[in-house]
Amino acid sequence: MWASSRFASSLRVACLALAAFALAGIATAYAESGPIRFNVLKAGFIVGGSGGSGSFSLNGRTYPISIGGISYGFTFGAANTRFSGTVSNIRRPQDVAGVYAAAGAGAAVGRGGGAIVLTNQNGAVLRLSGRQSGLIVAADLNGMVISLR
Repeated sequence: MWASSRFASSLRVACLALAAFALAGIATAYAESGPIRFNVLKAGFIVGGSGGSGSFSLNGRTYPISIGGISYGFTFGAANTRFSGTVSNIRRPQDVAGVYAAAGAGAAVGRGGGAIVLTNQNGAVLRLSGRQSGLIVAADLNGMVISLR
């Protein structure tokens, strides 16, 4: 009798764990992803600014976005970067809007490239690669704001 009640208890725990994993999978599966592309022009001398525009797609619909930002630190020059990649972990288009922050250092003379992963306060994740052209040297703190247009 004692062994069968232990088995029943273990079976209940296993069923509850399976249900919890299934619910977590449903919640994660609900999050969407889509392609994103935008151009950013960055220029500065000590304090820098950046701006640009682009779009992302979600469930077959395209949404225009605006990019703005400011940096502080050692920044000198100007560069244009074309970013492309994916935005993930979004449930609605408004989740893309927000503040994305990064600290970095780099230099570009002519053409260069790179990759970055950023997250905003809504949990949206940007996985981007970019092609940069221009002349810029930077060791600064950056902030980028994406807004829906």
